[in-house]
Amino acid sequence: MDNRSSHYPASRSGQQGPSSRGGQERTGGRRDFVRRRRVCKFCVEKIDYIDWKDYRTLLQFVPERGKIMPRRLSGVCAPHQRRLMEAIKKARNIALLPFAAE
Repeated sequence: MDNRSSHYPASRSGQQGPSSRGGQERTGGRRDFVRRRRVCKFCVEKIDYIDWKDYRTLLQFVPERGKIMPRRLSGVCAPHQRRLMEAIKKARNIALLPFAAE
């Protein structure tokens, strides 16, 4: 007897469990939701320079806790995310934006 086969779960040893029915049990037979890709707000509006003095625009990318929103949540492209991060940090140093929530 091969020693390794006892270390693998039942699904790897050739037995099919209830979850191997083509995925219908997992999704309940519903169609999967296809998420639409977000487009960068700054690319759409053709904004090259993100101004640190425009705190109302920057507030959209800083939630209540004061952290900078990541790209995957904000939908901003990588070059604009870097400029946005620098603008937020400058605005924080001049006290236009909070460092953290109170």
